[in-house]
Amino acid sequence: MDYVNEDKKLKDISQKVQKTAKKKNVKVSKMAVFSLSSIPLVMTLGNSMLIPVLPSMEKQLNVSSFQVSMIITVYSFLAILLIPVAGYLSDHIGRKKVIIPSLIIAGIGGAIAGIAAWMLDNSYWVIIIGRALQGIGAAGAFPIVLPLVGDLFKNEEEVSSTLGIIETANTFGKVLSPILGAVLAGFIWYIPFLSIPVFCLLSIILILIFVKSPKNKDKPLPFKEFIKHTKEVIQQDKKWLYAIFLIGAIVMFVLFAEMFYLSNILEKTYHIKNIKKGLYLAIPLGALCITSFITGKKIKKDKNLMRWITVIGLILIIIGTIALNFSDNMWFIIIFLTIAGIGIGGSLPPLDALITEGIEKEERGTLTSLYSSMRFIGVAAGPPLMALFMKHISHIQFYILCGVTLLAALAAFFRLKDIDDGSETE
Repeated sequence: MDYVNEDKKLKDISQKVQKTAKKKNVKVSKMAVFSLSSIPLVMTLGNSMLIPVLPSMEKQLNVSSFQVSMIITVYSFLAILLIPVAGYLSDHIGRKKVIIPSLIIAGIGGAIAGIAAWMLDNSYWVIIIGRALQGIGAAGAFPIVLPLVGDLFKNEEEVSSTLGIIETANTFGKVLSPILGAVLAGFIWYIPFLSIPVFCLLSIILILIFVKSPKNKDKPLPFKEFIKHTKEVIQQDKKWLYAIFLIGAIVMFVLFAEMFYLSNILEKTYHIKNIKKGLYLAIPLGALCITSFITGKKIKKDKNLMRWITVIGLILIIIGTIALNFSDNMWFIIIFLTIAGIGIGGSLPPLDALITEGIEKEERGTLTSLYSSMRFIGVAAGPPLMALFMKHISHIQFYILCGVTLLAALAAFFRLKDIDDGSETE
């Protein structure tokens, strides 16, 4: 009887300890999530808040519109090239050991661009160098957050929920960017550059204090073996991996193409500029942001639900986009772009969760970085291609966007179901 009583006591004590540990873990996790969310927010602000300032930069720097667009393009181009390298390094030396130096590099790049604009008469090429450094830093910042979330949380529901919050922070950065960029540039046009190192420093402090990256006790594979093993993983899961890469690129392409279109319509047709324009742009982006947050909370670890939410989200993008053919009325455009924004907000968190949870830790950094590269390609391609569409084939521009989104929807419907067969976590 004494043994039975002792057994019960030990179980009670064990349960109390587990409950206490869980409570402590929730507190730590909330601060860790907040700190991780600062990275996509900072990286998005560092690029997107320059967009409303480009016309002022063009005048101040005395350059062409193409030259000023390179301030955005050089950032994205270098990020696309270096994201897979950063992912490989994070798999081998650790996530934080890549993220912290990357944030430092991004901050230095912003400082160089801002000081050059402030101090030099002919500062264009120095600004380009600063932006190139920012792109290098960006490659090792936000893309590495996705695999780090997968490392930090063992429960798939927590992974999905946290990735939803991360995606929401990324989207919130897009909502805030045009407003904040216009406000800062309203004082002096180059202040947005000088704000970047400040934001990066805040993010670095948060990551150092609150994010404890789990130690990898396994010895990393040599480079040749790692490449061979990664190729085998891609070959084994190529159906759904290629689909996620394609869908990620298309969704971001459509998002940035449509935001470029709305920005142009507001300024050139309705003569709405600066902060007021930023507020109008924030309506569809705000819907995207809220939907991302709710979706991340709801999908948990149900991969079939993730697939269907992605498909439905892509259908909403098609509905919101094809309607744009029928009216040039400002509120009509904003309403249907908001519907498309809801679709985009619903599509992104499931994609993040599927690729993070469907890949083993050893290859997670590399493969999620390839996914991030594809998203950056969509970001980089959206505005210039939409500019060409608006100039030369405006009568079919939205049919093209609907066509590529339909391709993404078909890929989601037919290919993402393969994850259930091979990648379901016990």
